[in-house]
Amino acid sequence: MRITFHGAAQNVTGSKHLIETEGGFRLLLDCGFHQGHRSEAERLNRTFPMVASSIGAAILSHAHLDHCGLLPLLVKQGFDGPIYATPATIDVAEAMLLDAAHIQESDTEYLNRHLQKNQNPIEPLYTQDDVAATMRQFKPAEYVHLGGGWTSLSDSVRFKMYDAGHILGSAVAVIEIKESGRTKTLAFTGDLGRKNAPILRDPDPIRENVDILLSEATYGDRVHEPQAKTEKIVAELIERAIKRQSKIIVPAFALGRTQELIYLLHQMFHIKGFPRIPVYLDSPLAARVTEIFKKHRNVFDNQTWKDFDPEKDVPLMFEGLSYAVTTEESKRLNEMGGPLMVISASGMMEAGRVLHHLKNSITHPNNAILITGYQAENTLGRRIQDGVSPVRIFNRTYDVKARVETAHALSAHADQAELLEYIASVRGLSKLFLVHGEARAMATFTDLVNRTLPPVSVASPRRGNSVEL
Repeated sequence: MRITFHGAAQNVTGSKHLIETEGGFRLLLDCGFHQGHRSEAERLNRTFPMVASSIGAAILSHAHLDHCGLLPLLVKQGFDGPIYATPATIDVAEAMLLDAAHIQESDTEYLNRHLQKNQNPIEPLYTQDDVAATMRQFKPAEYVHLGGGWTSLSDSVRFKMYDAGHILGSAVAVIEIKESGRTKTLAFTGDLGRKNAPILRDPDPIRENVDILLSEATYGDRVHEPQAKTEKIVAELIERAIKRQSKIIVPAFALGRTQELIYLLHQMFHIKGFPRIPVYLDSPLAARVTEIFKKHRNVFDNQTWKDFDPEKDVPLMFEGLSYAVTTEESKRLNEMGGPLMVISASGMMEAGRVLHHLKNSITHPNNAILITGYQAENTLGRRIQDGVSPVRIFNRTYDVKARVETAHALSAHADQAELLEYIASVRGLSKLFLVHGEARAMATFTDLVNRTLPPVSVASPRRGNSVEL
């Protein structure tokens, strides 16, 4: 068996891992967008590192674009096998991929209108028609705790899905491979969630013995703040906005983080009695994803239904929350005075409506920017988080005078302690490959694993590395 790490290898985007068995079966784990430096990301996304038609099947861990965003290109280039994911992930992936295709079509149309005479027209990576073709190849694989079991991919390969607790539908894939009369078990965490996080269940422990684990290590170098600290930050910003009649701009991932924020605000306003301000969700995609959350209530955790009456309450809606769906509604938010909060995508501030809110708010010291998720290297979000000023938005320069806060406890990724606890719970483990993490986080976590789990061999492969097992 060989594993080739084609992405999310010593970085956190472009998740793609190819397993090739002794018998020639090829299984792809995730197929995500590269993000970061625009030119490098564009090159990596357009240069596929494998022959698409040679892949027998794909397993999608979850529907964040850095894990699923290149599936339509894989299909466009000749992959015709099944794509397995949980039912919730299939629904979310359709919304995410259609939105990504729409953005690409709009961007290329705009760029082609402004081409010089000697320039060739630009094509989108894929279109909404390509997404429709891709969705026809999806097949559901239910969680073990909801009755799912082994699914055969070939005579020698089968898998099952455990709840990863990261976002709606996220899964840990456990894969059994028979070679030369022996059986090896490999597990892939995708992105691993946190214990006691809002809405979703805690990550499920793997019941099988596992020989090889591919684990994310996004926060392998730190421990998250307690949830109470995030509530304190949000409450202080709300009180400040009321006092100064100002705005709080919250860049948030349309999938996962937005819904956690809505849930948190619902608790703060309606259960704990915090002061209220109008909250606007300015992301059509986030609005669609929120409806998908409501459809898949069967994967919510028990605590959600202790906090909210399932017969009366909608955990992801509260009085004072409004949706800005049209462009005109979004523009009106920039004309309104405070106090108010705007939650808008994209979470790393690289695209989307949030850029318009930032350019209209970032230069005023009364306003605030609340960062709620991981900010990858070379993104606008990372520069703002690191205190860089001025910054460029839509090719114009803006001084960062707004207050900038980060709510670390809202992360959907397991922290160092949670990662270590999860890995330590995996029985029979001999080889650990760390993926989906920057070099510093991986080095710190590798040292910790070596000190605390000495029998386990740890490696942090680079993009393009192959390992024979």
